Amino acid sequence: MPPLLIACALGIEQLALRSGARGERAGAPAPLTVVRTGMGPAHARRTVSRALEREAWRDAAVIASGFCAGLEPGMHPGDLVVADETRGPDGVTPCTGTELLVKALARAVPGRAVHTGPLTGSDHVVRGPERAELRAGGAVAVDMESAATLRTAVAAGPRPVAAVRVVVDAPEHELVRIGTVRGGISAFRVLRAVLPAFFEWHRSLLLPRR
Repeated sequence: MPPLLIACALGIEQLALRSGARGERAGAPAPLTVVRTGMGPAHARRTVSRALEREAWRDAAVIASGFCAGLEPGMHPGDLVVADETRGPDGVTPCTGTELLVKALARAVPGRAVHTGPLTGSDHVVRGPERAELRAGGAVAVDMESAATLRTAVAAGPRPVAAVRVVVDAPEHELVRIGTVRGGISAFRVLRAVLPAFFEWHRSLLLPRR
């Protein structure tokens, strides 16, 4: 089974994913690594490209994960977003196995809402009217790294890719500081619990061989 590479931007996201992996690593279907790219699309492109240049990770399946800003009214911190595609300045990247991930996340994190739809990329934190504009274009959530991560991954070779994000910032629940607000703590706990769903997704997919 090819390896699984999970890319996130922030140290707190990496901490959540790695702490969740400690208890779940025995269930991992293949070698697993969680890389921190740093904030923004440029950092994501550079870090993911370098990771996939390594011989051991050249055929890895890739998941972009971490936190995001929800765009739909009624979203709450701790809700999950599973992208069916990511959108960025370089184009649209279709995601693999979206329905499978939705079902797996419902089992891994019961009781949490799971939203699906386009996940759009931005090079800055989105606030106010811009949020409504992105929603009018059909996006359900926005972050700064997923689109660049997945675009870079498929450019390096055919592979399954996915983007799963946890909402920390929503229209009625604007984020102030992730470490001190209740919504940020809730989102951290949800992110820590998603690994079993990622492993189920990974086990269920055949990676195209070059």
